[in-house]
Amino acid sequence: MSNGCDAISKYKLLALKGEAPAEENYRVDVIVDKEAGTLQIADNGIGMTADEVEKYICQVAFSGAEEFLKQYKPEEGENGGIIGHFGLGFYSAFMVSSKVVIDTKSWQAGAEAVRWTSEDGMSYDMEPSDRTERGTCITLYLNEDEKEFLDKYTVRGVLEKYCAFMPVAVFLSAVKKPEEPKEGEEKKEETPEEPEQINETSPLWLKRPADCTEEEYKAFYHKVFHDYEEPLFWIHLNAEYPFNLKGILYFPKIKNEFTASEGQVKLFSNQVFVADNIKEIIPEFLLLLKGAIDCPDLPLNVSRSFLQNDGYVKKLSAYITRKVADRLMTEFNTRREDYQKYWDDIHPFVKYGCIRDDKFYDRVKDAILFKTTTGEYLTLKEYGDRNFKDDKKTVFYASDPKRQAQMIQLYRGQDTDVAVLDTLIDNNFISCMEYSGKDGLSFRRVDASMEGLTEQGEADEDTRKALEEKFRKALNQPELEVKLEKFKSSEMPAMITVEEQSRRFTEMAKQWGNGMGLPEKRTLVLNAAHPLIDYLKTADADSDMTEMVCSQVLDLAEMSRQMLEPERMVAFLQRSNKLLTIFCGK
Repeated sequence: MSNGCDAISKYKLLALKGEAPAEENYRVDVIVDKEAGTLQIADNGIGMTADEVEKYICQVAFSGAEEFLKQYKPEEGENGGIIGHFGLGFYSAFMVSSKVVIDTKSWQAGAEAVRWTSEDGMSYDMEPSDRTERGTCITLYLNEDEKEFLDKYTVRGVLEKYCAFMPVAVFLSAVKKPEEPKEGEEKKEETPEEPEQINETSPLWLKRPADCTEEEYKAFYHKVFHDYEEPLFWIHLNAEYPFNLKGILYFPKIKNEFTASEGQVKLFSNQVFVADNIKEIIPEFLLLLKGAIDCPDLPLNVSRSFLQNDGYVKKLSAYITRKVADRLMTEFNTRREDYQKYWDDIHPFVKYGCIRDDKFYDRVKDAILFKTTTGEYLTLKEYGDRNFKDDKKTVFYASDPKRQAQMIQLYRGQDTDVAVLDTLIDNNFISCMEYSGKDGLSFRRVDASMEGLTEQGEADEDTRKALEEKFRKALNQPELEVKLEKFKSSEMPAMITVEEQSRRFTEMAKQWGNGMGLPEKRTLVLNAAHPLIDYLKTADADSDMTEMVCSQVLDLAEMSRQMLEPERMVAFLQRSNKLLTIFCGK
């Protein structure tokens, strides 16, 4: 197919220079003949003489495209739309064919048509052909193992994947088997059905952004990616220097489970599909997007390991990253209200980009939003202006606002905003921001400490030790660490705090499935201002009531941050019923 498009591109260049008559109906035809076991690809391009067949077809790795460009290159830096460069593509036909036949007729006046036939690509026969029109037809006699490509719908699927945007009209048809003649009737000849065009020769990314409408962008998105959701917004890439690059990147609704929402960025070269999600060219975090990128100058004949170290490819990748970051900032600065509406959809992508690329973070950091438990969307600066005190840049957050509602309320009572960081990527994101020293920040989950929630002053150490011993004995937890603080709120008898870093390591270990990690450093913090704690100060350490109250205080503290395990929940309910019965004197 690429060779057919190249043949037509060559003829167009000749016509443009006045060396050949111009035409309008350039096309490539694909004809499936199931009965004959053949697949034909025909074009009305430049064609070949017998000498050119000997030169270009019979010499492996000799690029007719390169030789043509040296002679007819239209302008410096352009390739006239020529796709092939390496002189190897044609011989892939023998991977699927038991025989290959080329019928070709050159555009040159007086040139005779020629037929080239080979069954192995090594030996061949050449003879005159009965072809009467300019161009080339290649007939593949498919191997038994490749008969699936004699099904028209299978071929259509391949063409729609790889040739959907080729620059020349591509038509598909299948040879119809005639009905058996009735007695006395002549046998009818097999004829191709009406050809069906399967490609779009002028994809949207080739147009100037100013000439594209919102409806066209959305229609292209739905057609190419079969996604019935509307894209949030898009970026139209259009660069000619220092590299030739055109494309459109769409921001889909990513949702929270970003790991299951990998996008699809299609890479094209001269409108020919190359592959999806080439990580050496498209930065990995951008693969959460959907889009099409056409870059004719990519060195596609080299290994991926070379691409990773290629300076041109690195510049290309950096350019795409910069354009995406600039678009995010434009959306934030000019359409903040809309930007906030789809922040919940795009934030996994933005945070992933910040983790992977420091330069990307530096460009978009002012557009990173923190959604609070009250539904506000604040930038880091806005959060800091309202909450940072005494040079402490601490962001308080909740990972489960419903489960941690009581602790959130304690912070809200101190006029402290609590951010919601409840997705898979958030642990990695905040760790990255801290460890890299970005802005001197620290993040604390609402159950990580009592910072700002207690009165100044130290509790009596002897009382603390006595309470610690009572709890350790009652709960049969000899290693339990207990602190005694005076809460600013008298509503809660106790809180369980979990040291931030140890909890993060444990959660990340669970996330990656190995179950390993440092044990969580847990502390039971008792509220010296609560009546239950006052009662326990003088309660008999050996009594059943002391054991029940200690267990109840611990379970209530645990329930304010996460669900109890089933057995522990049953014990809590039974204990609650027993305490109510005692309270009622029954």
